[in-house]
Amino acid sequence: MDAAHPPSTESVDCVPIDDDRHVAYAEYGDPTGRPVLFLHGTPGSHRLGRLFDDTARREGVRLLAIDRPGYGRSSPWPTRDLTDTGAFVVPVLDDVGVDRAGVVGFSGGGPHALALAATHGARVERVDVVSGATPPSVGETPTTQRLLETLASTAPSLLRGLFRGQATLAEFFPPAVVVSQYTTAEGRASLSDDVAALVARDFVEAFAQTRRGAVTELRLLSAPWPFSLSTLDVSVNLWHGANDTNVPVEGVRRFCDRLPDAQLTVFEDADHLTTLLRSRSSVVADVG
Repeated sequence: MDAAHPPSTESVDCVPIDDDRHVAYAEYGDPTGRPVLFLHGTPGSHRLGRLFDDTARREGVRLLAIDRPGYGRSSPWPTRDLTDTGAFVVPVLDDVGVDRAGVVGFSGGGPHALALAATHGARVERVDVVSGATPPSVGETPTTQRLLETLASTAPSLLRGLFRGQATLAEFFPPAVVVSQYTTAEGRASLSDDVAALVARDFVEAFAQTRRGAVTELRLLSAPWPFSLSTLDVSVNLWHGANDTNVPVEGVRRFCDRLPDAQLTVFEDADHLTTLLRSRSSVVADVG
């Protein structure tokens, strides 16, 4: 790995899900603080949690960033669906001795955060969804996303090869190769070099062992969500950018109306990634 992508120094722990699989997670922020789970995007890894490290320390938050199955250092689980989220999150909560936690889901992590609240509400204090993916029924899927979802269902080996190539480019080329997938030109210009490099490292880490996690999630996120939104009995905050081209805000507005107890905050000049940066102080201060 070149100088632009130094190896991470955070400690990563692994806990068993069952006899055949394990889940990996890292901690950021205040190790004695209020617990908050961070669920990365699709694709992604625990490394993106480092974006919250300084803010979490200031706010007294212990951030638990999980590698979902098939990403980073966690075992693949190609047959999972959203309702299986608790099966790999609860072992982490148990491992750190936490009964309840706030949950932050970014992008493809958003549906997983909501699924966790719907199926394991006793373990969830509150949910914040940042630039979150929406159910297929509420919004128009951008062309690139629709193509990836089609490949995930019809040609998964081809899609894995595509992700392998992208990860190689991300490791040896400037961070813009990755960042451009989540930002507008204006958004890219506003990013610091450190943030851009971290986002690129997160992408590389996502595919460090396998590409199966991303293929699995592109398939499951394109299908109807297998849980009822009406079962959510925790408050949900949605944070979204008006300039988000990955998940257009119009569908998010419709989605918000379907949630029992939800509030939507829209950043008028933010895109998919810069919404995460803009919202992190509020998210960390409010959750937990």
